[in-house]
Amino acid sequence: METQPRQAPSLNASVFGRDGYVVVKGMVEQALCGGVRTAVEAALDPLLGAAEFEADVGYPGAPAGLDSAGGRTPRRLLFAASRFPRLKEWATGRRMRSELAAHLGPEPVLSQCHHNCVMTKFPGYSSATLWHQDIRYWSFDRPELVSVWLALGDETPKNGALKIIPGSHRLDLDRGRFDRDLFLRPDLKENKALIRQSRDVVLEPGDALFFHCRAIHAAGKNRSAEVKLSCVFTYHDADNRPIPGTRSDRYPGLSLVAGH
Repeated sequence: METQPRQAPSLNASVFGRDGYVVVKGMVEQALCGGVRTAVEAALDPLLGAAEFEADVGYPGAPAGLDSAGGRTPRRLLFAASRFPRLKEWATGRRMRSELAAHLGPEPVLSQCHHNCVMTKFPGYSSATLWHQDIRYWSFDRPELVSVWLALGDETPKNGALKIIPGSHRLDLDRGRFDRDLFLRPDLKENKALIRQSRDVVLEPGDALFFHCRAIHAAGKNRSAEVKLSCVFTYHDADNRPIPGTRSDRYPGLSLVAGH
């Protein structure tokens, strides 16, 4: 699979260690990116397979229920690795293994329990995602997981691109800094100061964002006129096992292709 030039892995690892995230520009060639987008669009109209709707998440701006106006607006197409073969090939390929080895360890595994989806942020009924850490609802031996977000189109503040607080993956915040659902409380003075340090993660089609499971991030509503499509997968090293009996242990992980 052809790819475009990128940063050296050593530089990516340094930036990731400092900020808790790094963007790999042009990680996916445009032909593959366009092919995945076409397959996703075909699964949206008519809607095929398992999906989560905006009304299911209950985030700010979401419809009140499935039978409310916009209630059945898709938010995620689930089980992406098993539904989109070309996407699975990329997500479990040698290039991905090479990138992740610098952040996780020598044997990265794709979790089929968390993320493993296509994010479908529609205009009109999309909701905002509050400031949070993904690890809040994952159960592993160690809080050392990395998510990879692939842009299938342009991602900007207008259409609800991710925002991340750099270095937040290294913070040890008191429980009182979060609400009952473990979202960062924006009413607290110390949290307001932290949020002011956030950065918008602007992406172009084919760019991939790698971010730590403890990095505090959020996303706004889609205020553009077009659907924003993104793919996101989560990885852990083979020796960082899911805790038995938890949601994180529901499905087996997928090993990545070895070699160079």
